[in-house]
Amino acid sequence: MKDFFKSTRFKILTAVFIMLCAFMLRATVSGGITPLTSQLLSLITTPVLKVTSSISEGVDGAFRHFFQAGAIERQNAEYEEKIRILTQQVADLENYRRENEQLREYLEIKEEHNDFTFTSASVIGRDSAERFYSFTIDAGSETGIEKFDPVITSNGLVGLVSEVGKNYSKVLTILDVAVEVGAYDIRTRDIGATTGDIALAREGQLRLAMLPKECEVSQGDLIYTTGYGGIYPKDLAIGEVTAIHTDSSGMSMYAVIRPLADITNVKDVLVITAFEGQGEQVFD
Repeated sequence: MKDFFKSTRFKILTAVFIMLCAFMLRATVSGGITPLTSQLLSLITTPVLKVTSSISEGVDGAFRHFFQAGAIERQNAEYEEKIRILTQQVADLENYRRENEQLREYLEIKEEHNDFTFTSASVIGRDSAERFYSFTIDAGSETGIEKFDPVITSNGLVGLVSEVGKNYSKVLTILDVAVEVGAYDIRTRDIGATTGDIALAREGQLRLAMLPKECEVSQGDLIYTTGYGGIYPKDLAIGEVTAIHTDSSGMSMYAVIRPLADITNVKDVLVITAFEGQGEQVFD
């Protein structure tokens, strides 16, 4: 330790210290700081200022990002609410359109058949594997629907109710092999019965069978219900003849019919719960 106090390094450090004290004393007396002192202080403080400036900018940026994120989140929430409201309005308008369409169909059919009592319904289910396009509707016994009630649209006959629940019903279409309808050609008055056919059902068509061999039914003729059997009202449109053939026995003819109702894509239907002649075996 004694050697250090005697060393040249100690002497240099002492001289520097004395010089710094002299500079500080001069600054105090003169009220200012010399350029050298200023440079020395600048050398010390500049890095510190840079660090504090960077920290300040970082904090400011973080707060700015935080508040911007909050504003964007609120704006997104407002947009989502507007989209939800618009979507609901579109759905409401679509419901009104369908209700108006059903009402129009109802009035048209009621004008033509004032003895009919209806229940409107919408298709709520289809079995994609069902080859005769049967479906389920959202109305049942609560609205007066019973088994074997006819199901129609304004275009024509669709089928009949095969099963009834409290608030649903299942419908077999006229394309089904289990469904037969007494029918006649409105032009020639030839009488037969419609029946489903597996091959024709794939094309959305059915047969008008048991036509006499000498019948005059031809392509383009319209086929209507006879009313015989009391299950279907008389004079409901069924379909249009697309072809006429001799059956396999050679004893009678059959016609291929394309239904006027869009059975494979129907969305809304009317179920006839009562009509004049219901349950009676009548054909004029």
